[in-house]
Amino acid sequence: MADVNVTYDKTADAAYVYFTDPQARPRVAHMYPCDPVQVGGMINLDFDEQGRLIGVEVLAAGSKLPAYLLESAERLDTEGA
Repeated sequence: MADVNVTYDKTADAAYVYFTDPQARPRVAHMYPCDPVQVGGMINLDFDEQGRLIGVEVLAAGSKLPAYLLESAERLDTEGA
């Protein structure tokens, strides 16, 4: 089973789920925003130049993602550092 890398900023309540090595920092060529009304928040799908899904940005992450995922995420805010 592959590990999924997740970063989380509690202050912004924003998380990013990487489907690639986050150290590689692939270039986002296309971002597809999901309908915020339909999902009750903002979720953005990021694709590379070959059309591969490289990550998902989740705003209002505290209400959209499981607590265990956010608790184990790399913290980007000073509270978790």
